[in-house]
Order: sequence, then structure tokens, then C-alpha cells
Amino acid sequence: MKTTHDSLDEIRARVDEETPDDIAIDSVQFEGPDLVVYTPDVEAFAERDRLVPNLASTFKKRITVRPTAEALVPEREAEGVIRETIPDDAGVQSLDFDGSTGEVLIEAEEPGMVIGRHGETLDEIRAAVGWTPEVVRTPPIESSTVSNVRNFLKQERDDRRDILEEVGRQIHRQPTADEQWVRVTTLGCCREVGRASFLLSTPETRVLIDCGDKPGAEGEVPYLQAPEALAAGPDSIDAVVLTHAHLDHSALIPILFKYGYDGPIYTTEPTRDLMGLLQLDYLDVASKEGRTPPYDSAMVRKALKHTIPVEYGNVTDIAPDVKLTMHNAGHILGSAVSHFHVGEGFYNVAFSGDIHYRDTRLLDGAVNDFPRVETLILESTYGGRDDYQTDQEDSERKLETVINEAHAKGGKILVPAFAVGRSQELMLVLEEAMREGRIPTMPVYLDGMIREATAIHAAYPDHLRKRLRDRILYEDDNPFLAEQFHQVDGGDEMRRDITDDEPAIILTTSGMITGGPVMSWLRLLGGEPDNTLVFVGYQAEGTLGRQIQQGRDEISLNDTSGRGADRVALNMGVETVDGFSGHADRQGLETFVQTMNPRPETVLCVHGDESSTDQLSSALYEKFNMRTVAPKNLETFRLA
Repeated sequence: MKTTHDSLDEIRARVDEETPDDIAIDSVQFEGPDLVVYTPDVEAFAERDRLVPNLASTFKKRITVRPTAEALVPEREAEGVIRETIPDDAGVQSLDFDGSTGEVLIEAEEPGMVIGRHGETLDEIRAAVGWTPEVVRTPPIESSTVSNVRNFLKQERDDRRDILEEVGRQIHRQPTADEQWVRVTTLGCCREVGRASFLLSTPETRVLIDCGDKPGAEGEVPYLQAPEALAAGPDSIDAVVLTHAHLDHSALIPILFKYGYDGPIYTTEPTRDLMGLLQLDYLDVASKEGRTPPYDSAMVRKALKHTIPVEYGNVTDIAPDVKLTMHNAGHILGSAVSHFHVGEGFYNVAFSGDIHYRDTRLLDGAVNDFPRVETLILESTYGGRDDYQTDQEDSERKLETVINEAHAKGGKILVPAFAVGRSQELMLVLEEAMREGRIPTMPVYLDGMIREATAIHAAYPDHLRKRLRDRILYEDDNPFLAEQFHQVDGGDEMRRDITDDEPAIILTTSGMITGGPVMSWLRLLGGEPDNTLVFVGYQAEGTLGRQIQQGRDEISLNDTSGRGADRVALNMGVETVDGFSGHADRQGLETFVQTMNPRPETVLCVHGDESSTDQLSSALYEKFNMRTVAPKNLETFRLA
């Protein structure tokens, strides 16, 4: 059997063969999904027409070219040269040199000025100092999460390098299986919303997709103990793929490392940062509520260290027989439809994660154009026959009416919302409505993680809709910095002051009223009929949000199941404004499938309550004459 070392020797020989004699090759290494060529002649390598693309085509792998140590100008001297080369107006904030990769990370307020016309400034830097420049934008809103993640990964460079080399060895090992098949096992979120988790298996590889909790149902976690999953040993899983950061998809990923998993997590860069933010908050909320969390912050850091960011549209090897491509899902920042290509054209399966098919103020709608898809695993949150959401313009008008009526009574408007996605969408709606005079200008208080999550959005403007991106980057008109937005930093004391003050809007976590700051607001505002509670997102079965939405008028703030002693009468008005959900409605789900290119042969309807998954499954079968299934948890499907 060939080993990875044998394969590398053959690749090295082929690289030497295809590289001109005047360019020296020091070594060739696998680092994660990439093939890395180390050379003292980086500039000459880059100048040879199509040398890198030809190598990539030859090996069907991404090629990264890095300088050897002797080709690098010493850091202090290189820093001076780089700062002299970059125009002052670029606003360079920092330079960070990584000697292990030969890269220098340049953080600047104006990355375009660092890059230069057609990359000319970067080419000049590379030629002058040998270091390979990478450019990142200084976040327009300071984000402690983005800063902490970047600093943590800098500190862990040596470990990261070891991790990537081990991952590279596993990805590029020689296949051992003689047969071909593909199976999917459902470990959660079937005929229910939450605890999303699936296992994609081939004779060679096992990939875990998502690992989340179930809102409002403590203790209901994915069936990781199943023989298909961790019961077979954590080292039997080759990779974890995370579709997006919401806790019903990401909360329990760190527990995999607690059980002994030591492999990679593939996701987009914004999802990586949001994942860390939400998981640490998950631990904090559990501690404040007296619950024992299933893992600690060290496991969150370990998960971050093992994360390999994937850009939309890039085909990435994650196993000897599996390639991953992520596409925008339109749900939240960084969310992805994850497409898996198995074997050499053998089979293709896509996991939708959570999707929003139409464009919103914040994000472009979900991508559904793929080279091939035989099976689609499709979310069904709003898959019921009557789950048609209001048009967004109508929804905004209804929200404005609710706000105007509450303001006229002198009341407060309390909006529980997911910190990631819905809150930013609502901030954009409120900022415009106040700017254009459709609602009175009043304070909008952001409680919980909303401000930090918004800062992360601003740190990744390229993932936002073009109009919003232009306002943030080029027009000095960042709507998230509008003067009416205020962070709640003073805990209950500040909340009481706000309660006693003028009419205001309060955006607060959690979106389904399963804990967090919203509980304090209900205690302070719930008894007054002039105040209004507005639901703008999905309320899962079993959550306190669903119970209030269905008419419950007394709640316990110590025990969200309603059995605690600290009970509060809800006299405030309760409104539901559809149309702001990050999920596609029934029509959007059907249209997503109808317009898929190509249309799948089989659809598994998941991530919805039993009626929603059944009804969507039946409708897709009847309309498009395709095989559809509404699976239960712990079922295994042989797809090919």
C-alpha cells in the first residue's frame, strides 16, 4: 500500500519535472487541503506564466507557494520596506510576520491601497522582502471576538502547523477501499427543529455535518452514541463540516474534542468567529442559570484551533474520496449550503443547512446552482402547507405600525431576536425607518451579544449585500453605527433605568426566550399593558417563546418550563410579525428545489416539526416527481 510519503515523493518528482531548471524547489508538503511548495525563488515562480495553474491542474489540488527562510529579509528591515512601499492613506494598523509560512499579515483601513492596481503593490512587496503579503481590513467596528480569534491563532501557530500537516497526511492518504457507496445517517433534527447532526459515510471516509443542541430541551442532544458515530471511536471521523454558527447547529462541536476527536472543522471564516462567540456565551448562560455545561472554554479554543476556513465556491479536498464546496445559504453571515463530491464523479450530495432563498437587506439569497447533485438534505422549518411568510415590505410596514402604536402609548417595544442575523436585519430596518421619518426617532437598546455580533458582520463586509457593503466601506455611512443604537452594558441596573425612561425599542437575546437578558426584560416590562412584545423569528416547539406566542399569560423566570416560584403576569401586548425569519418559507423551499440546477433525484426533508417535514416531502414528490423522505432520527439511507 502506498503511504502519503510515497505520494509526496512522486509529487516532488513531478514538480521538479515541470518547474524550469533556474527555479529551485526546497520541499513539497501537504498542509490541510493544500499542496505547499517551498522555494527560495518565489518571485521567479510567480512570474512564470501559468506555472502555478498548470501544477494545480496536474495534481487537481490547490497549490500554495511559500518562500524558504533564507529568501526572507529580516523582519525589522522588512517592516520598514513594507511601510515605505504602502501609501500612507492605506491606514496600515499592524504587520504580523509568520516565519513558519513566510507570510506577513497586513491589517489596513484601506486594503485596496495595500494591494494596488492589479496587485502591483503586493508584487513590489514580495519582490523586495521575500515575504508573501496577506491583507485584511481593519474592522470598521471594533470586535473583541475577531481580535481575540486572530490573536489566539497567532499564538497557536506551531500547533496549527502540526495540525495542518497531520490533516494533510490524512486527506492525501492512498484510498484502501475497493467498492463505492454513499450513506447518510440522521443523528438529529429529523421531525424536529434543533440538534442538527448528520453523518456522511463512504467505505473510505466519515464526515460529521453539524452538531447542535435543541432549543428549550435541555439534554436532548444528537445521537453521538450511535454505532455509526462516536461509539465507533472519535478517530473514526475524518472531518467535521459546520454549515453555520447558530447553536442548534454548532453548540456541541466542542464536546467532540472532549470525547477525543482531534481532526479538522471546515466552515467559512465568519462562521468560525461567530461559532466561538456563541459557544462561549452558551457556557456563560448555562453557568448563570446554574446548569453544568457539557464542556469548558478550553474545548472551544481547541475547536477554533482545528478550524480550517473555506471560501465560498472553492473546491476543497477533505478526504481521499470527498471534496467539499460551500455556497452562500442566505441564512446568516457565513452560512453555507455544503456540497460534497464523492469519488471521481461517483456521487454528489448537498446539505442545505438553514437557507433563505430571497435576498434580504443583509445578505444575498441562497445559491442553488451546482455541477451535480443527486441527493439534497433540505431544511423544512417552514415546510408546512400554510407556512407562507409575509412579503418583507409588508412585514416592515406592520412592524412600523406596531412601533408607532406602542410609542403613542408611551410604551417600550421588546423584540427578542437571534443575536446573529435577525438582529442586524432589524437594525437596518429601524435605521432606515427612523431616517425617513416612518417611525419616531427613539433609542434602540442592544442587549446581550447583539453589538458584538454586529461588529463581526462589519468585519466581513464582502459577505454582505453590495449596497450595504458600499455604505460601510466607501460612503462613510455605516448604518450599524447610527446614533440611536446603544449597548446595554450596566446589567439590571441599566435595564431598570431604561424601563423608567422614554419610549424605546429593545433588541435582546434570546430569540426563542430560552434564557439570557430577555428574561430580565420580561420581569421589568411584562406587567405593563402599554408595552409590546414582538416576535420576529421562528419559535420552536417546547420553547417559552412558542408558549407565549400561543397565548400563555403567566411565566416563571426561574424555570422556563413554568414550574418555578418567581411568576410574572404578562399584561403586555404580544405581536408576531412574519417575514423577518432567516428561513425560507414554504414557497421559498419549493422554489429552491424547482430552480436547482441540476434538480436532485432525492430529497430528505429535515429540520422541521413532524407536520412540516411530512407536508413538504409530499409536496415535492407530487410537484416534481422526485423521491422524497421525511426521515426519523437514527435512520441510515444508502444513497448510491
